[in-house]
Amino acid sequence: MKMRNPMLVVKNMEQAKVFYGEVLGLHVIADLGENVVLTGGLALQTEKSWREFTDKEIAYEGNDSEIYFEEDDFDGFLKKLKELPDIDYVHEEKEHRWGQRVVRFYDPDRHIIEVGENMKAVCKRFFDQGMTHEEIAERMGVPMKMVKGYLR
Repeated sequence: MKMRNPMLVVKNMEQAKVFYGEVLGLHVIADLGENVVLTGGLALQTEKSWREFTDKEIAYEGNDSEIYFEEDDFDGFLKKLKELPDIDYVHEEKEHRWGQRVVRFYDPDRHIIEVGENMKAVCKRFFDQGMTHEEIAERMGVPMKMVKGYLR
């Protein structure tokens, strides 16, 4: 068995395609009308077709899952996000205990999107601040081998 794609049910397919393209830089690789596959493997399905397939109502804004992305240029992404109208934040930028900076916001259908700083960038940021390999490994809670790999 193979996991193929995570899929989100959307109320307005055109609005969802624009959002995922403009905000996250994803492109449509297959558009079947009621089903769309974006780069990165994220699939979208219309609410209407989902109801036909499942005979179930959709409960949006469950706040119990998220789609996670990592960004190499996190500061650049934050700047871009601030310039976009109508971004509804779960929370603005924050730093987790292991040092990774993240931001969470909702898509138009209230699915949570998390964008985190690439872990290699976190490691490099700590190194550039003068931390030793050992201090980085301890701060990030990762093995020394991982730190050395990130800093290669």
